[in-house]
Formats: sequence, structure tokens, C-alpha cells
Amino acid sequence: MTYVVTDACIKCKYMDCVEVCPVDCFYEGENMLVINPSECIDCGVCEPECPAEAILPDTENGLEKWLELNTKFSAEWPNITAAKEAPADADEHKGEEGKFEKYFSAEPGEGD
Repeated sequence: MTYVVTDACIKCKYMDCVEVCPVDCFYEGENMLVINPSECIDCGVCEPECPAEAILPDTENGLEKWLELNTKFSAEWPNITAAKEAPADADEHKGEEGKFEKYFSAEPGEGD
């Protein structure tokens, strides 16, 4: 098992999760974070820290797409170990439906 970041993170990118991760397995894209599944130790401390409820265990049904996306982009995006400010409009996008189709960007973020 591992944890994955879903589309609920897109345009929110709160980063509370980054601060609590004991193995620094988060990677930063332009408008979302992902978890490297092979680095995640399944401790679960990140899940309750996410205000957008974007982090879920990969054992939940229907998360195969997100496991693939987290695996792919954690290999391409820079590692992030310290939280930054969330986007100014993060709260406006919290809970919005269809964010992947509307906003997903494959561009990397800045990382640490």
C-alpha cells in the first residue's frame, strides 16, 4: 500500500502534508503535489493534514489512475520537503469537480 495525491490537490496545493512526511516523498508540480509510491512508507500522517482531502490510500477503489500519475510525475518533478504558501485562490478551488480536465499541468514546480 501507498498513499496517492488525487485531483483534489490541483489548484489548491496547500502543502501541510509536506511538513509532516518523515521520508520526504512529496514532489512538486506547477499546480499540485504527488507522492512517490516507492518512497512512501504508508505511515498515513499526511492524509489527515490535507485540507482538500486530496490524499488517499491506494487501496481505495478507482485510484489506479492516480497511482500511475503519482508514479510518473514523482520521477519528473522536483522533491519538496518544506511547505510554501498555498496559491492565493486555493480556497476558491477546494472541492471543485473536474479539476484534472480543467487545470492539470505536467509542468514541474520549483521544489526546495
